[in-house]
Amino acid sequence: MIIEATATDFAALLAGKAPRNLFLVNDSELAPPEILAMLAGLAATIRTDFEPAAWMLVEASEIVGLCSLVRAPEQGELNIGYGVAPTRQGRGIAGRAIGEILHWARHDPRVDLVTAETAIGNLASQRVLERNGFVRCGERHDAEDGQLICWQVRTS
Repeated sequence: MIIEATATDFAALLAGKAPRNLFLVNDSELAPPEILAMLAGLAATIRTDFEPAAWMLVEASEIVGLCSLVRAPEQGELNIGYGVAPTRQGRGIAGRAIGEILHWARHDPRVDLVTAETAIGNLASQRVLERNGFVRCGERHDAEDGQLICWQVRTS
């Protein structure tokens, strides 16, 4: 299930604690501290104009991943990024979470299009998007991440 991640939730995660009576993955890192800090800051910036800006991915009361908007929405387009703790990958968690986010997006009149990007070699993430109806719409090069595949799905 997805649960909106608030500033309070991110503060707890950054302190190494689980918010809302949930549990943290105990056998791997949810995300490196610098990534958590970056996501918290990004969500705080986006949240001034659009909410929700981030979600916790929760399975059996355990926070197993995160999904967030990558940039402020423009003209009905949401760009998302997501990740699952290494020891929880390969269990369908990302697929279910993206499905839930698309369900929410299809019922939010502010959203017309959801986009995402995957690394060329990230076949698992590509399958997650394809299974949720995303179509490949191009490629681009990112200075940090290299060559990326661009994906999109219409919500209206």
